[in-house]
Amino acid sequence: MTTFWSRRGALTASGAGALALALPATSSAAGMTPVAAPITDDLSALREKWRALLLGQGFNPAAEPFRTKLAALGATARGYLAAMAPSEGSLFPGNVYADPDPDTDTESYNYSAQIQNSYAKLKTMAEAFAQPGTGLTGDPALLTAVLTGVDHLGAQVYNESRARYGNWYNWQIGAPQALLDICLLLDDHLSDERRSAAARAIDHFVPDSSVARYTGTSTGANRIDLCRVLALRGALDGTAAKLTLARDAVSPVFPYVTSGDGLYADGSLVQHTWVPYTGSYGAVLIDGLGKLFALLGDSAWAITDPQRQMFLDSVEHAYAPFLHDGLMMDGVSGRAISRGLVAGDPAKVQQDDHLRGHAVIASILLLGQGASAEENARWRAMAKGWFTRDRYSEVTTGRTLGVAPLSRVVELLNDSSVRPAPETSGHRVFPGMDRAVHRTKDFTASVSMASSRITYYENGNGENLRAWHTGSGMLYWWGPEGEGQYSDGYWPTVDPYRLPGTTASATSLADGEGGIWGAARPDAVWAGGASDGTYASLGQHLKGLSSTLEAKKSWFFLGDSVVCLGAGITGRDGSRVETVVDNRGLGEGGTAELTVDGRPQPGGSWSDSLDRVRWAHLAGHAGYVFPGGTTLTGLREERTGTWKAINGGGSADPVTRRYLTLLADHGEDPTDATYTYIVLPGASRSRTATRAADRRWLDILANSGAQQGVRVPSAGFTGINFFASGTVGPVTADAPVSVQIHEKRDGTAVLCVADPGRTVKALTLTWRRRVRSVLTKAATVAEARTGSELTLRFGDLSATGGVTQTVRVRTR
Repeated sequence: MTTFWSRRGALTASGAGALALALPATSSAAGMTPVAAPITDDLSALREKWRALLLGQGFNPAAEPFRTKLAALGATARGYLAAMAPSEGSLFPGNVYADPDPDTDTESYNYSAQIQNSYAKLKTMAEAFAQPGTGLTGDPALLTAVLTGVDHLGAQVYNESRARYGNWYNWQIGAPQALLDICLLLDDHLSDERRSAAARAIDHFVPDSSVARYTGTSTGANRIDLCRVLALRGALDGTAAKLTLARDAVSPVFPYVTSGDGLYADGSLVQHTWVPYTGSYGAVLIDGLGKLFALLGDSAWAITDPQRQMFLDSVEHAYAPFLHDGLMMDGVSGRAISRGLVAGDPAKVQQDDHLRGHAVIASILLLGQGASAEENARWRAMAKGWFTRDRYSEVTTGRTLGVAPLSRVVELLNDSSVRPAPETSGHRVFPGMDRAVHRTKDFTASVSMASSRITYYENGNGENLRAWHTGSGMLYWWGPEGEGQYSDGYWPTVDPYRLPGTTASATSLADGEGGIWGAARPDAVWAGGASDGTYASLGQHLKGLSSTLEAKKSWFFLGDSVVCLGAGITGRDGSRVETVVDNRGLGEGGTAELTVDGRPQPGGSWSDSLDRVRWAHLAGHAGYVFPGGTTLTGLREERTGTWKAINGGGSADPVTRRYLTLLADHGEDPTDATYTYIVLPGASRSRTATRAADRRWLDILANSGAQQGVRVPSAGFTGINFFASGTVGPVTADAPVSVQIHEKRDGTAVLCVADPGRTVKALTLTWRRRVRSVLTKAATVAEARTGSELTLRFGDLSATGGVTQTVRVRTR
């Protein structure tokens, strides 16, 4: 079953299980003259290919998980069939699309969405007619109803004589995609007049000019959606020029961008100019390209642009880093995190990070058929690993995927020749979208920041109304307790002012505060840091959303822990300011013992502040160490919310979950407040206590608004964020940069430097440590002097896009 929202619904992938693409062995530039081919046969083959992509193939409809899913599809279609009541301005009850006041933008958005929703219901009915095992397969009454519905919508609203209103997306992508799917599913039953009417309507609302320029709403995932419409429009009635246009219009998506929408060389993926979107619009992008490669491959319109390899590379470079044991991280999923349970969904299927992850992985499987044999084999092993490690959401239960993508997944899981690939370790910084991901054998973590380049959060179309602080340094992490931490009713129930890792003002914010489509951005430039691929030193100049709050925050990612520093925490709003050490969801009725300095804390609801706390441990989750001691506020509470409160299209059914929150309370209107703590995901109580007792493990080199730095001697690690030039420990920098040094046991060291603010035109860096020689250096290093100390002179770093510059030296 698929449920649609006002702009973009659940990103469920669909596709065939065994469509060999057989792309040409050699590539040529986009825009080339198509190779000679029997066009009529090609068009017929395209329509058959698309049917296979929509319906799947190679599965047994009488076997699970397909039997149950097909029966559910039939039940949904039967409900739509019974409810369908064509009338003026409406096809289904509740889906009124006639706009009485086109000048009212909000209402126009709602009405235009109902056009898409109505076509979506007809598509579900058409799929139930075409799929085996639905109980409605080949049903004449169902076929008549679908064709009646298509005629009704075509006559009343979606035709060449109507002007669009409301949301452009519903007219140019949502409605035409569903209409084309219906037409191709029912290809043998479609009259020439119906085919022609659909073609005329689509030509009117999606003219060739919609892809004439790579700008506005015709970029990234939206561009691929438009190309899909044009390609299928061409296949519908044999207009070869539409297919040629669609093929050529794909090409602008491939090259890397340096700002705005698109894929960045560093692996970032941005949509709506300011929003990290790997997991939502990125999911649409990889699904759409996978389907277009499959549809057009081995035809006169095969996508042969050599730059397509850039996108194929993105599977491992851009998507895989944000996939963890089947889920897609929320920090790169934009407003999709608020979709949860949808109003009117009879199956009550919760959309979550696992649904998004499963859809992306299924798309990777399809895309792999258009890649090299080596890439495809690697991706299949990765996919099998992600699925088999997912303990929260079993993919073969059919909870998240449709029949077609599920057929690909089941084929993979049953292929004994594919061994699941293990999760990789390491750190990746994505400066193009102010995100970072850290993986060790014990845990996976991700941090979300904001800057003048990247929004605090995105809301729009009434979605994601209270995610105000998700870009204020939210630290996500997944440990041994499982992958459902941010999946199980988290977003409607978590305190939106107390997201883990963030520093935030208690100043009340309105729903959608700061504006729609990522308009809310701070006027701060520092967000990012340096990494050697194993460890990382990240920092953020935080300016609060609609508040005077300002702070400097740093995270130092190590093998078993994250060291967190904060300084310069100042506010003048008459409001309390807090740093959230963690806010751990305990589930519905969940409990977990909290121990503070060896003393168990109460198990029921409570709130208390304890002085001189050195460590805390939450059973089954993590340990927390506070070097030098701190005043810690602990809060155990049960919270109730609804998806509707954070997303107007969400369910109003109450959701209740329990939380354990640990806070550093900086008081009302603090001045230069600080914090220091260490998170040890998955640590036992004894390991936490041992780390707290080891005074030599960590040296705090600096923690001020100008610089923050730490040294971990046992790891040979030094990390310093110079928000302003200065000297910290053995390192001097004359410009605001992030510096990391990793001294290794083989007598070498790796120095990493990044310019998170993109402002540094020149840098002189001095490390007061004997260095014998420079082994390798980044091209940005203009001069290197060794001896009793190392001096590095860098040229312009502002053009590096915040990417780490690496120098490797010999120290003995």
